[in-house]
Amino acid sequence: MAHKKAGGSSRNGRDSQSQRLGVKRFGGQLVTGGSILVRQRGTPIKPGKNVGRGKDDTLFALTDGHVLFQDRGRLGRFVSIVPVR
Repeated sequence: MAHKKAGGSSRNGRDSQSQRLGVKRFGGQLVTGGSILVRQRGTPIKPGKNVGRGKDDTLFALTDGHVLFQDRGRLGRFVSIVPVR
């Protein structure tokens, strides 16, 4: 009586890749131009001085320097790069 039970097929065995969003470089860290600072959907964090915004709302450094996060009240949260002297 050696036989296998009928193997049922799973219909929901799929999942999407995680998007790996979030802050990638933190306040005070030294970064080089082109470094990704924040991956986000929408703009909860806005670009400040020396920071660019990609078409998917990714924030990246335009110059070398230190990362600075600022909460400007009703204007929102901003991330800037303070250039190294």
